[in-house]
Amino acid sequence: MRKRNFSTLSTCGALPDLPTSVQSDIIIVMREMFLFLKNLKGNSKAAVFAQPLWGIPFNLFTPFATLYMFHMGVTDIQLGIMLAVGRVCQMITAFFGGVITDKFGRRLTTLIADIFSWSVPAIIWAFAQNFWWFLAAAVVNSAIQITAVAWECLWIDEVGEDGAMVTRIYNWLHICGVLAVLFVPIAGLLVGRFELILVVRGLYVFAFCSMTAKAILLYFGSKETARGRERMEETKNVPFFKLFAGYSGVFGQIFRSGRMLRALGINALQNITLMVTSTFFALYVTQNLGINESMIAFFPILRAAVMLVFLFFVQTRLSRFKLHYILISGILLYIAANAVLLASPYGNLFWIAGYTFLEACAVALFMPRMGGIVANAIEPKERARIRSLFNMVILAVVSPFAYLAGVLSDFDRRLPFVLNITLFAVMLIFAFVDARKTKIS
Repeated sequence: MRKRNFSTLSTCGALPDLPTSVQSDIIIVMREMFLFLKNLKGNSKAAVFAQPLWGIPFNLFTPFATLYMFHMGVTDIQLGIMLAVGRVCQMITAFFGGVITDKFGRRLTTLIADIFSWSVPAIIWAFAQNFWWFLAAAVVNSAIQITAVAWECLWIDEVGEDGAMVTRIYNWLHICGVLAVLFVPIAGLLVGRFELILVVRGLYVFAFCSMTAKAILLYFGSKETARGRERMEETKNVPFFKLFAGYSGVFGQIFRSGRMLRALGINALQNITLMVTSTFFALYVTQNLGINESMIAFFPILRAAVMLVFLFFVQTRLSRFKLHYILISGILLYIAANAVLLASPYGNLFWIAGYTFLEACAVALFMPRMGGIVANAIEPKERARIRSLFNMVILAVVSPFAYLAGVLSDFDRRLPFVLNITLFAVMLIFAFVDARKTKIS
């Protein structure tokens, strides 16, 4: 009966260019994915459905953020300084994140930290006049490490230790982010018609409104988790300094666990490469490869299209392969993508599109597995504090590379991407070791 229904869809012209068996598989996969989304409940549902209100404005302004600062007189070295200061401040907020989340609860912490770390910086960015405004916004934005811990605990606490469930929710969160990219051409068209600075200021004002709405809707659409209520009760009469003192034991858990250390290494390296790409890609392709600034908005569209194909049609078929094989494949594609970018001839959009295609495939393979590896490596009972310290250590590693990337870009804008290739090679070693150790254990 099911095959007959699929055949009917085929003859009606739903997917006329594909064999009937392939159409059937696609429909089954999409039906299962949307059924999973429909059946989501509680905080997981609130987190997924509220995400576009953050993702759409973020993806609208992000492609132009570096160019906006460049046009406001910010130099490559100042970009590196701003990134380094921001990461150091994030390291500090990451240290406080777990205790604040336990003390005040996942739900309330997410609300306040979301508004402080995104809505407030959006207004500062919108009215920025020079480097010092951007530096101030980076300091305020560093509170994202608090909201990252609280937000993750808000929905993962409910899911428990179901690794498959965590991965599927991460898939949908990535899909929300990818779908948000479909709005980016609006920003590209506006930049092509009006002055870039004026357009980006408007995008930041929109971001303030949308991200504030997201924080409020998530707050009213969720409830405090059982683990969150337990930690609030346990820490209610405990002074902050005593809670921080308890970090010593938690810190030891991270460094005694080979699994967590390997996840830490891969995640730290990924954060450095992501920082380099998001900060210096637009500057490199416009100032060194001669690509028109308005075209920057259209590369995320190709990236989104590729990722959607992966997330909807390829991702579920990968379950037959070992997680580490997929992770390693993603890292190899990252290396290939950066090599293509460095080899791109001046003014050649085809090569930049090739880089975008390979990088999108890499992200689609790598990110859901990375999220699952980290989530599954963390002890559920101490999730908030371990995640907080986990992020703090990652930022301690990332911070010096932020300044280094700025110095390298000032010397030669190709060098940050040479750094990327080097770091991906090191990440490959971590992944191979983790694959072997995990197999043994």
